[in-house]
Amino acid sequence: MWNRKLGRTADHRKALLRNLATSLIAHGQVETTEMKAKEISSVVDELVTLAKRGDLHARRQAAKFVRDVVVDEATGTTALQKLFNEIGPAYKDRNGGYTRVVKTRIRRGDAAPMAIVEFVK
Repeated sequence: MWNRKLGRTADHRKALLRNLATSLIAHGQVETTEMKAKEISSVVDELVTLAKRGDLHARRQAAKFVRDVVVDEATGTTALQKLFNEIGPAYKDRNGGYTRVVKTRIRRGDAAPMAIVEFVK
């Protein structure tokens, strides 16, 4: 199995990863637990690789995973459009490693290690 179970059922885990990936694409960085951060990093790296290809088949594959969320209200840009129009072309000369996981703090309450996932500049 290529992913961690994260204490969830398969449907719940897929929904969690879809939501985190869409948030990362929309906002540029996301703070979450360390294990979720490591998992979402690999998922988003695959999506950026699809965006670098840029063909219709790659766009359809990414559209199956990325939620249809409006990123910019003024222009009506969605997360998928941002992925293919901005993020993919920005990494055309890079071979992998599009995201970084930075460990930040221990969460108060349950002492979970937290981390920030962000795109590499």
